[in-house]
Amino acid sequence: MTEFEKKYYEKRGQILVKNLRSRHFDAYYCENSTSALSKALELIPEGSTVGWGGSLTAEQIGLIDAIRKGNYQALDRAACRTPEERTALFKKSLLADVFLTGANALSMDGEMVNIDGTGNRVAAIVYGPESVIVVAGMNKVADTLENAVTRARTIAAPMNKQRFPNQTPCEVTGSCADCKSPECICNQILITRNCRPAGRIKFILVGEELGL
Repeated sequence: MTEFEKKYYEKRGQILVKNLRSRHFDAYYCENSTSALSKALELIPEGSTVGWGGSLTAEQIGLIDAIRKGNYQALDRAACRTPEERTALFKKSLLADVFLTGANALSMDGEMVNIDGTGNRVAAIVYGPESVIVVAGMNKVADTLENAVTRARTIAAPMNKQRFPNQTPCEVTGSCADCKSPECICNQILITRNCRPAGRIKFILVGEELGL
């Protein structure tokens, strides 16, 4: 990444932090993945029960591995051997002390957009876990809420679909078809515009291109 890109992300990141805080979120800007990992671990008390929603960004900065290896009670979806175990884990994660997630998109005004297939991730963002930590690369930030929704639907969702074997139109073409497929991963679209109680949702913005 060039110095010009770093400056661009930092300037936008500082504005976004201010706007997120105005909506009662906690928010932090970190220049890189290393500092983002340190900030995330600072926000997670040792001994906490920690679940997560399949966040590629959290994996990329090393947060998932740190939880697995650290003094935490990890609700590890990768350890599930059957669909029934996975469903039970998703429900248990709704009662976690801390829930980790990424964001499909953010607006510069401080609103977050997430799209889900099963709904466990958006459910945990809305209600349940005592603390929700969102880790997001600055490539996820769009100028307006409308553009954030467009990014989530036409970029993040078709790109994420390439990670899963179940077939949908976007898995084949790479483009959103606004489908009603039985295997659709765009069944819930959540816009999170304010935080209540204040500080429950915490954003760690990273000055890198992370996630999809």
